[in-house]
Amino acid sequence: MTVEALLVRSWRPLASSCRPWERRVLLGASAQLWNEASAALLNWEVKTRSGFKIDPQVPAVAGQQPVITIGAGLLRVVEPVEVMEVAEEEHWVGFSYRTLPGHPVQGVEAFILERVGQQVFLRVRSVTEPSDVPSWRRVFWLLIAAQWVTRWRYLRALKP
Repeated sequence: MTVEALLVRSWRPLASSCRPWERRVLLGASAQLWNEASAALLNWEVKTRSGFKIDPQVPAVAGQQPVITIGAGLLRVVEPVEVMEVAEEEHWVGFSYRTLPGHPVQGVEAFILERVGQQVFLRVRSVTEPSDVPSWRRVFWLLIAAQWVTRWRYLRALKP
């Protein structure tokens, strides 16, 4: 899978009710940072460093269906997903996943590293709409607020 295809597929709105979001941040500038951030990204560390658990935590592979969780006990939220694409090129590394039934929201999320000279950028993209689960649909506005906090964590997760 090419990064161009990953970018297109991760940005295709699912319905008119979708909420697209994208940010790109500079992580730093060095070959060492590129190597470390690339390995960390493909091993889901953008998620785990943001407070999530991945089961199993193995490198992202297209078709993989890990279970993502956050919280503990009664406050534990389970997020079933499926990895759509994984791309590794000389100056781009990334993956995207889509939510599966039972997830608190419906949509697609992508994490993409880009190297421009020595500079390393992280791009996070998501397209979100309310879940197909009625109880999650009722609290969608709370989930949107939680997404802002989570996205802020994502953008800082791979910084040295």
